Amino acid sequence: MLDKLATTNLPTKPFGRTDMQITRVGFGAWAIGGPDWAVGWGAQDDSESVAAIRHAVSRGINWVDTAAVYGLGHSEEVVKKALADVPASERPYVFTKCGLVWDENDRKKMPARIGAADSLRREVEASLKRLGVERIDLYQMHWPANDGTPVEEYWQTLLDLKKEGKIRAAGLSNHNAEQLQKAEAVGHVDTLQPPFSAIKREVAEKELPWCDAHETGVIVYSPMQSGLLSGRFSVERAQALPADDWRSRNPDYTGEKLEKNLALADSLKPIAEKHGTTVPAVAVAWTLAWPGVTGAIVGARNPGQVDGWIDAATLELTKEDLTDIAKAIEETGAGNGPAMPKV
Repeated sequence: MLDKLATTNLPTKPFGRTDMQITRVGFGAWAIGGPDWAVGWGAQDDSESVAAIRHAVSRGINWVDTAAVYGLGHSEEVVKKALADVPASERPYVFTKCGLVWDENDRKKMPARIGAADSLRREVEASLKRLGVERIDLYQMHWPANDGTPVEEYWQTLLDLKKEGKIRAAGLSNHNAEQLQKAEAVGHVDTLQPPFSAIKREVAEKELPWCDAHETGVIVYSPMQSGLLSGRFSVERAQALPADDWRSRNPDYTGEKLEKNLALADSLKPIAEKHGTTVPAVAVAWTLAWPGVTGAIVGARNPGQVDGWIDAATLELTKEDLTDIAKAIEETGAGNGPAMPKV
């Protein structure tokens, strides 16, 4: 694989201290993993997934975020297929994750959080093969390990993989500020991937400021809160979610929480109309307005969904917009965490 910077016609930002410049939005490959595992999104057509990724790249997106566990290896395989015919000069960065080990005999069982060095090394070799690359652009520990391996130890393993050239940059996902600090004491944390949306705002309290202060790049996931802030969700749609879609079992999609979340989504419509864009673009742009956030991971299951949020790559919300959204958050009572970035 060529050692290069991915090219794009969209605005980019430096990705922490890494040598990568990334677009403000990237393609998220969780949903394209398919339904046959513990946290699937329901049935998915691989040809639609491939088309969605290729369309995102054609629109200027210069990074794709996946994980070994998505579809238990399947998402990485689909990413490989989608990028196989993309010219080297147009190839996006590929980010993936490790630390979740599944049971091949029980695909519906929640994967174990393993941080042991030998396990992580097996995982990186498997991901390199599934992705068909010689080096992974960003390798992230998916969740804190619960097998007894301390943060410092599994972080050292990722730093070793970087030194050995198997990965270009190393990051953490779903880790808190205290865990970030422990890792930083061993070696610089290139990136963090936390959940962040106008509904799930907790990381704005400590993690985003920590990353901003330490020049750690941040790519947030679920900026539309897995569809709730898409402007197209409804009580009826939530009730119709199939059993193999993890959202059907999540409390954010039922009862009073769902009503508050949908009310917040409705409040984004006037802002979208003012800017001549979509509610998804506004929801994603809100996360990008926060200091410390480099980019947002946005999923798509077909090319049309990419077109629904691509404006976020260039949309700059005004202070008035952010104030209106903060008021809506307060009035609806949706979610938790700080509601207004310092602008």
